[in-house]
Order: sequence, then C-alpha cells, then structure tokens
Amino acid sequence: MDLLAGYGPAAIAAALLAAFGSAFVRGLTGFGMAILLVPILALALSPVHAVLLTNFLSVFIGLTEIRRLLRGAEKSAWAIIALVAATTPLGLYALGLTTPAVARVVIAFIALSAFGAVLLPRRKTAGHHPATTGAVGVMSGLMTGYAGMPGPPVVPYYVGRDIPRETAKASMMLIFTCASATGLASGAALGVLEGSLALLALLLFPAILIGNWLGDRASGKIEDRTWRVCVGLVLGGAAAAALWKAFA
Repeated sequence: MDLLAGYGPAAIAAALLAAFGSAFVRGLTGFGMAILLVPILALALSPVHAVLLTNFLSVFIGLTEIRRLLRGAEKSAWAIIALVAATTPLGLYALGLTTPAVARVVIAFIALSAFGAVLLPRRKTAGHHPATTGAVGVMSGLMTGYAGMPGPPVVPYYVGRDIPRETAKASMMLIFTCASATGLASGAALGVLEGSLALLALLLFPAILIGNWLGDRASGKIEDRTWRVCVGLVLGGAAAAALWKAFA
C-alpha cells in the first residue's frame, strides 16, 4: 500500500497508540479525537490524507453509537450540521491549495484557538442566539474541511453553556460524526479520497473502539466540574503538542 510507505513498524505502533489515546479522550470528554490525532498522523501522511483518515475513523465510531447520539443531542446540533455540510468543501479546497508546512502551522493554531475559547467564562444560561449558532456552524465546516477538526468552535459552544453534560457530549459527537461524513464526501468530490485510507482506518479502528469504550466508562464516574477541567486540559495539551510539532 503506497499510503503506508511513510510508516515503518514503529510508526504504525505509534499511530495505534495515538488512535487509542485520542479515542479514550473522545469517550471521556465528547471530543478531542481529531484535535489529537490529525497533527500526529500529519507527521507521516500529507495533511489532506491525515484529515480524511481521521474522518473515516470518526464516522466509524460515530455509527457504533448513533442511536444514543440521536436521542441525546440538542436540536441546535442539526442547524450546525446543515451549515457544516455547506461549508466543509470550501475548507477542504483551501487545504488542497496550501503547502504541507503551512497547513501544519494552521492546524496547530486551530487547536490553540479551541483552548483559548474554552477558557472564556461559562455562560449561566442554557439558551443560544441563532446568530451564534450560525457562526459556529460555518466555522466548524471550514475547520472540518481544512483540518478535520470541527471541534474548536463547537466545544466552547456546548461546554460553555449551562446544559447537562450528556446533552453536550451527544450534541458534539453527532455533529462530529456528520461533519466527518461530509468531509469524506467532499474529498471524494474533489478527487483526493483514496480507497487505501479506508483500509488504514480499518487497521486503526479496533484501537479507536477500545479507547472510546474505556473513556466513556471513565466519564460516567467523574463529577461535572472534573469533566470540564478535563476538557480544558485536553485542549491545552493538544494545542501545546500541535504547536511544538509544527515549529520543531
């Protein structure tokens, strides 16, 4: 498989560990898989392939829990999903025009932006303004196409509001699953989606499945405040690691 040419045995083992760790974080917090996984995969793959591979993995794991996500997600998730579908192709097209070095720097700063946004004071309301929802959907779609990371606008939108943790998690996971499916469709339409990516995703999926299951079990055993602290730590760590890899 030509796509695996950049991966020796050690690199494949590292990719499996990264898949497991990022999926554990997803199960624990409701997000984080793409933010953690894309920068690591982009060290051996092109940024476009790293994004599309992560999209495959996100769709695979989302489909295993789709019934729970549909039951628990907030209605605002569907408005964001519609806007993501409309704007993802623009982000992926922009990624195709960007050199790999520049793309890695942009992806690093996207991770940093999510950390900065989640540090904003938590809003003492469960409501949301339509304009805010629209802006989140557009930005999430652009980031899905460009970096495979719909999370930076979405995470603060849900975590920063006074809504139940499970509602926030289900809403984010549903958006990310649909955003990833849109990313794959856009990649196919633009002619950059390779079948070998699906095979590589299948290779990594068992690690994703186990990590997500363990993370979800751990999430049910911690308090809401601890969960929100975990969200901040994950975003901060991902931002620092992505910046280091981009400029090292």
